[in-house]
Amino acid sequence: MASLGGARARVAELGEIRRSVQEGPSAAATEAQHNRGKLTARERIELLLDEGSFTEVEQLRRHRAVGFGLEAKKPHTDGVVTGWGTVHGRTVFVYAHDFRIFGGALGEAHAQKIHKLMDLAEAAGAPLVSLNDGAGARIQEGVSALAGYGGIFQRNTRSSGVIPQISVMLGPCAGGAAYSPALTDFVFMVRDIAQMFITGPDVVQAVTGEKISQNGLGGADVHSEISGVSHFAYDDEQSCLADVRYLLSLLPQNNREMSPVEKSCDPPDRRCEKLLDLVPADANRAYDMRSVVEELVDDGEYFEIQPGWAGNILCVLARLDGHVTGIVANQPQSLAGVLDIHASEKAARFVQMCDAFNIPLVSLVDVPGFLPGVDQEHEGIIRHGAKLLYAYCNATVPRIQVILRKAYGGAYIVMDSRSIGTDLSFAWPTNEIAVMGAEGAANVIFRRDIAGSQDPDATRAQKIKEYKSELMHPYYAAERGLVDDVIDPVETRAVLIRSLAMLRLKHVELPSRKHGNPPV
Repeated sequence: MASLGGARARVAELGEIRRSVQEGPSAAATEAQHNRGKLTARERIELLLDEGSFTEVEQLRRHRAVGFGLEAKKPHTDGVVTGWGTVHGRTVFVYAHDFRIFGGALGEAHAQKIHKLMDLAEAAGAPLVSLNDGAGARIQEGVSALAGYGGIFQRNTRSSGVIPQISVMLGPCAGGAAYSPALTDFVFMVRDIAQMFITGPDVVQAVTGEKISQNGLGGADVHSEISGVSHFAYDDEQSCLADVRYLLSLLPQNNREMSPVEKSCDPPDRRCEKLLDLVPADANRAYDMRSVVEELVDDGEYFEIQPGWAGNILCVLARLDGHVTGIVANQPQSLAGVLDIHASEKAARFVQMCDAFNIPLVSLVDVPGFLPGVDQEHEGIIRHGAKLLYAYCNATVPRIQVILRKAYGGAYIVMDSRSIGTDLSFAWPTNEIAVMGAEGAANVIFRRDIAGSQDPDATRAQKIKEYKSELMHPYYAAERGLVDDVIDPVETRAVLIRSLAMLRLKHVELPSRKHGNPPV
């Protein structure tokens, strides 16, 4: 009986410890976190995961460091909450920095907890979400903290393309710590409370003399609109984490599975009559490609990736007949839809992600070419454009190209043409597939005729018309097998769904190799 009473006492003691751990270091620390406009680590996990699904790992872990007063301060969790739960009923692993403990700074024990969770996520074949709110390496622990980051980076890389990895930036992330989010598939940031940079404003000012705020240097809008480091920016944590949940619903658990299929009430053979009015026949008139995507996909619902960066190309995840599909589309409303350095990088990364996780690709093409300019050439448009070319050529998922209007020059080839391996290519009757636009081509081919004419303008107009009728009529590419069919725009949705269903079991054997050498 005495031993039984002792067991009850131990259980009561354990319960008290767990309650203390879940409450955090102190009410004052929690209040200070809220006063910064931020939620606590556990509040964030509750928003991310299904209610009551979280199972914590190493809740009682403490650091073993000594010196600089650390031996007198050994809080449970060591500043990071780790475990797993479910999102829409599917397993997801998560770790969240607790800024109330050591400012969320990473020490040896802290890092080992993250390493263990990352290993579990890879072994279980389930997505990993990191909720980042930490002050970088724990200086008091010296090089042990730096080695902890190295272990995280190595695991990020090993799991790349194996399980989805999502970084959510909910506080500061400076120095080497910023490289872990950069290695993951998606980065979410919340305005005002999240910043990412390698060297902070003080160092920048000391070295270069430039004065800038933390948000001006590495805030959410900077990284989602200028640098392209972040895929999404939000005004609050609640909407941010809601979209993380939505994104997870579109992704498979790992690279061996397919994305979840949802039954759609949107008929697969629905005719898209609006497309006839949305896309002008005049190739020089702009329109919003988002309206085209909205008309094609199930219930008009899609999730745009990096909407604030490289707006001349769209990358979206959507469903067609309930099946998740990645859509890459030129955006005529921005820079006439040309491909430039940023657009090429954005689309290449998206294509690689879709290919890694078995998501079919549809390319909606309306591209006048690559952006000309000295800056583009000097900054490496050849190398960066080759990234998109490499990504498409290397992709083994089902690939379908639809040419809406313009498809000129090298940009036509790069946008998943038949010549680089797309499975099916369709074109609308408004398509113009050519080496370049008729005006430019006529000026080159008929330069002498135009120069020697008594009426150069009339001759130029006649030669442009002649070039269009000979080499740019809607059926020229189809007659040569470069397009599989010229389709009625209103049937595009039905054609895509039928084609993707046929390609669902597509299998490609790649040459034996360690890995390719893309133009990174």
